[in-house]
Amino acid sequence: MIRNGVATATRTATRTALATENTVVCAAGRRAAALVSAPRQPAPATTRAQPTRPFHSSLASKAPAAAPQRAAQAAPATSAPAAEDGHDTIPGTSIRVFRTVAGLRAWRREQLLAGRTVGLVPTMGALHEGHLDLVRVAARDNDAVVISIYVNPTQFGVHEDLGSYPRTWDADSRELAKLQGELESENAAGRIEAVFAPTTAEMYPSGPPSQAIDGPGSFVTITPVGALLEGASRPTFFRGVATVCMKLFHIVQPERTYFGQKDVQQTVVLKRMVRDFAIPLELVVGPTVREQPDGLALSSRNVYLGTRRRAVANVLRRSLLAAAEAASSSPKATYDEILAAAHRVADETLAAQKKLPPSKRALFEIDYLSLSEADTMEELAADQTIDPTRGAILSGAVRMLPVEEPQPGEDLGHSGGPLVRLIDNIILEPTQGQ
Repeated sequence: MIRNGVATATRTATRTALATENTVVCAAGRRAAALVSAPRQPAPATTRAQPTRPFHSSLASKAPAAAPQRAAQAAPATSAPAAEDGHDTIPGTSIRVFRTVAGLRAWRREQLLAGRTVGLVPTMGALHEGHLDLVRVAARDNDAVVISIYVNPTQFGVHEDLGSYPRTWDADSRELAKLQGELESENAAGRIEAVFAPTTAEMYPSGPPSQAIDGPGSFVTITPVGALLEGASRPTFFRGVATVCMKLFHIVQPERTYFGQKDVQQTVVLKRMVRDFAIPLELVVGPTVREQPDGLALSSRNVYLGTRRRAVANVLRRSLLAAAEAASSSPKATYDEILAAAHRVADETLAAQKKLPPSKRALFEIDYLSLSEADTMEELAADQTIDPTRGAILSGAVRMLPVEEPQPGEDLGHSGGPLVRLIDNIILEPTQGQ
């Protein structure tokens, strides 16, 4: 059955497995911190009972239209002394802001001793409903939620948009304060307790690894899955993601961590990392949250699009839907036949744009369109059909080119509308039991 990009929450380990994990000692930063995952003791009387409702994307149908352009506002660049870290809070809330590894770990130790579970939602800021939906789920699953806000330089290539990536600390703080009020009014099981917003010097005390492909540094590399598709187009991306996530997992030591299905290959890479390095946490994947009415996947990079390119940006979504329809209508359809449907939509859309005058059109380039195995991201062979017991993943990337002949007063998007690279995917679920 085709899920059209909305995947049921999946887990890399069951709660039973977490409850019986042996003691794991993770050494990182200035001291070693022990995370003991022994059978969980009853929570203190002050701990709220957790509801059992399943994960769903409650706001997927109410996602806003294109995100408004926001001024880049960064958190203060300096770190407080470790002894004072965590005294600052998000305005109007009790959410503590930590900027040092030592400060966050001291807080985490308190949660461990109190028998409270912790969920981590890693982000690079510029929060949108996709992020907030993950926080809602984390608050249903855990007593305390930590959100990391850190623009990680090692997952950007040398010539990518690190410098212009939106940094919106004030807006993010307002979103978290609003969400905390929502969780309190709904009497959710958990609350947002902390934001971890470190500096690069704190995250990479020996200096950040190079962004160059062959540059020096300490990396976590997951291959071959990290070298395919997105990894082929952006060779340093997944090593940067894996490296910073390994650091965050050791620093926060959460019982669970939460990622969105939009970045499907990222979730496959991180699941592999969690499994191969025996990291004692549960990786939860939440549905892709989409803008309405055209279903564009929410992304922090959408703010770059502006009005003209936003109208065309759903070309990738429409191309993948055409491929999904081809796969559904003909179970014997091959890789080539399924992706031909996607390429037709993309080619027709581009041809229509090229007929418009430069002052009105929005041009784009398809980076790739793929039909791959769900657990490895290995592409099917040209004449191969989808295994009905395993399903597959349709995915792709598109580069929205800068607008030609900008008009006076035209909304070009954040930072003047540079090239924007967007990704999306559709999960083709198994149609037969194994």
